[in-house]
Amino acid sequence: MGAMSESVPVSCPVCRREHVYAAPSYPCVCGAPVAPPLNRLSRPSVVTHRTWDDGWVAVRCGSCGREGQWPCPELDCPCGTILRVPVSGATASGAPHPGSAGDGAGGRRAPSPVFQPVTIRTAADAIGAAALCLRRLGHHDVRRAEERPPSGVLLTAEGMRALVEPTVRPASLRDVECLWLTALSESARCVCFSLAGYADAARAGADRLGVPLFVLDLTGTPQPVNRQADDLAAGLA
Repeated sequence: MGAMSESVPVSCPVCRREHVYAAPSYPCVCGAPVAPPLNRLSRPSVVTHRTWDDGWVAVRCGSCGREGQWPCPELDCPCGTILRVPVSGATASGAPHPGSAGDGAGGRRAPSPVFQPVTIRTAADAIGAAALCLRRLGHHDVRRAEERPPSGVLLTAEGMRALVEPTVRPASLRDVECLWLTALSESARCVCFSLAGYADAARAGADRLGVPLFVLDLTGTPQPVNRQADDLAAGLA
């Protein structure tokens, strides 16, 4: 059985509504569900200006010990306020997974987990869904790139660069070309994820350059847009 994320009381400082919040669990590459450990003693902060640097938290899987970057837990209050729920730095949650080193199975490597999409409610969820897709494709060292693309967020892993456009703006030809040039300069492959799809010129340019395009639906499932994405999606089956 997977570990359930602990629920904590959260009070909105704007409207004073009381909520009960549980952080979403994301599957680690070993298959164990992992959730950020919430801090009961700290008050939530109001998100007034969002930056990608402060939208992530390091969480270590309690099953295999891998540390990854996950979206910070956030709660949307009905009054319109976005609350960032504080995370404890002391521990991280994660259920033992069959085949892991600590479950008495002789340290056997766990089989690849079935792809588990994460419902998209915020931009951070979209980025997390793209990161999960890359991990399922075998890129276990996914992290945010230091360089900033013209739009969206750039994720990096060994041999792979991925652009995530988590807004309602369709990805443009410039977005695709900049991603392709970045990957080319680093001798890496590339892939693009978008919530709102792609402009016609972006699709044509991606076909010309061989860039796989995916649309993330609201369930967090990556939907292939072109033939290159179809080929890559075979690894998610």
